[in-house]
Amino acid sequence: MDANEMEAQQQTAAGYGDFDHGSTGLNKYTLFCALLASTNSILLGYDIGVMSGAVLFIKENLKITSVQVEILVGSLNVLSLIGSLASGQASDYIGRRYTIVLAATTFLVGALLMGFAPSFSLLLVGRIVAGIGVGYSLMISPVYTAEISPAMKRGFLTALPEVFIVSGILLGYIVNYSLSGLPHNINWRLMLGFAAVPAVAIGIGVTAMPESPRWLVMKGRTDEAKRVLVKVSDSYQEAEFRLGEITKAAAMDLGRPTFTSNSNWRGQGVWRELLSSPSRPVRRVLVAAIGINFFMQASGNDAVIYYCPEVFKDAGIQNKRQLFGVNVIMGAAKACFVLISALYLDRFGRRPLLLLGSTGMAVSLAVLGFGSKFLEHSESKPLWVIIVCIVAVCAYVSFFSIGLGPITWVYSSEIFPLRLRAQGTGLAISVNRLVSGVVSMTFLTISKKITFGGMFFVLCGIMVVGSVFFYFFLPETKNRSLEEVWALFEDKDKNDDGQRGLQMREI
Repeated sequence: MDANEMEAQQQTAAGYGDFDHGSTGLNKYTLFCALLASTNSILLGYDIGVMSGAVLFIKENLKITSVQVEILVGSLNVLSLIGSLASGQASDYIGRRYTIVLAATTFLVGALLMGFAPSFSLLLVGRIVAGIGVGYSLMISPVYTAEISPAMKRGFLTALPEVFIVSGILLGYIVNYSLSGLPHNINWRLMLGFAAVPAVAIGIGVTAMPESPRWLVMKGRTDEAKRVLVKVSDSYQEAEFRLGEITKAAAMDLGRPTFTSNSNWRGQGVWRELLSSPSRPVRRVLVAAIGINFFMQASGNDAVIYYCPEVFKDAGIQNKRQLFGVNVIMGAAKACFVLISALYLDRFGRRPLLLLGSTGMAVSLAVLGFGSKFLEHSESKPLWVIIVCIVAVCAYVSFFSIGLGPITWVYSSEIFPLRLRAQGTGLAISVNRLVSGVVSMTFLTISKKITFGGMFFVLCGIMVVGSVFFYFFLPETKNRSLEEVWALFEDKDKNDDGQRGLQMREI
């Protein structure tokens, strides 16, 4: 008897013979909840986009140095690792939904501080507070979305945070372009202060969202979890099936034969299991999650977006509105390709799009490096070379939006087991933010030493190494429930490779 026949018998015996685990329908309420949760990610995107232009006026208005610019830009990313690390424990304690509210509230305070800051010091304080809020939002949005999504649509839904990050970047570019004509002591304050508007909207909108059913199960509130699953499933039968998978996984996570109420669970002991004495499967998951987050930011994407005006200013474009116009083109390219990736992620899988994206980024960076080197040694700054560099940057960010951009959030939120998911994802994303901050705070300094062209060649080499890492260490996870994904990283008996997946599908 093969694995498929055994699986069919398991489901029939449990009363689920008619349930189609591979249903491709998308529940409208699930989409609504995923959109609301993912909207939180627009805060980071807006900051990335708007700061790339605002920093030009801040530098002139507050008379700050290039080093202070790097500190200002990178501080949000470095400090967001505090929010990422704290968000896992917070979401295990107060729930996923209220953690989203906490993220939006923290960013709101930071945005107001930045908008009204009279000096560099207070502006930096606002960046620090906003950074903590960004850290919370980057962890909780994909985790919440993954936990309410069906297996067949989880890739699309969990990629939505990246869609909103890119939308926020494009919105920031448009705001930069629109406000660039105002006096320099006013325009950058409006650019940064406008971030308070989406933060307020998110805080209000979250009240319409249910709590994560998986968090409710871990808290012993199974009846509430069932009511949520009925809403986010296409049928009562599907809701029962998913509840059975979740409760069985929760029992196995807690080392029990069957699941029992555990309302005192607060995520305790998770850090010890992740860092002090991780099992071999947990180590594999940590390598995969931390690795993809490391390469996402070591690729230099955030830094290139932050400093794109500086790069093209060095290439020969001096007019600020033209610089912002290039940003808008780049933002539109990112938005287009991240939507394509999200729509096809569940069809083609994570690995093919990730490898396509990372390889394309390496090629684009190589072209950008050669173009930049040519311009460095040319006094005339030929227009055709500038156009090639613009196309290369657009290709670079587009390949990022196809692969690493959305798939990092999808993969990070789906490979940890239920009990470790929030804090494990928070740990991986804290590495993401730390690397982003380090790259952002050193990009200009290193580029001055080795030139922008040299920096692009370094990033190209990093992406080549990243592509090799993805090929060998990241298994495919499409069309698997969260409970089945964890089985990919567990130790497998060569005579019993399929049994763990079958266990996860028993009710």
